[in-house]
Amino acid sequence: MPARSATLNRTAKAVDEKITINLGHVDLGQVDLLVQEGFYANRSDLIRTAIRNQLVAHGEAVRQVVSRKALVLGIHHYTAADLRAVEAAGQTLQIKVLGLASIASDVTPALALATIESLTVLGALHASTAVKAALAQRIS
Repeated sequence: MPARSATLNRTAKAVDEKITINLGHVDLGQVDLLVQEGFYANRSDLIRTAIRNQLVAHGEAVRQVVSRKALVLGIHHYTAADLRAVEAAGQTLQIKVLGLASIASDVTPALALATIESLTVLGALHASTAVKAALAQRIS
């Protein structure tokens, strides 16, 4: 019988993630021109705006997939106390997050293994190297 799924909804401080993109010289020149002309404060401002516009344009598709895959949207933080409560209840978590899943530094690899059945994160996962290594086979 599969373990029951539980979701903990905790807020954590939002942290931006850095990404790297490659642009052709002509595209980069056009970005720099728009920045120089005052349309955007800097390259990052233009890129963030372009990404947000695409996310708005595809918003309905994102909503449908989030619903279909039962993803939880936002920032979710799991502490050792949270996971000990899950363990005490005889449950395990099937964590599915679109955004940021954060596992506190006080969570041991053993506790994570005992309480996290599966972990799907579209966005970013913040956890210790040891916890990530312990959960490697459960991360999709």
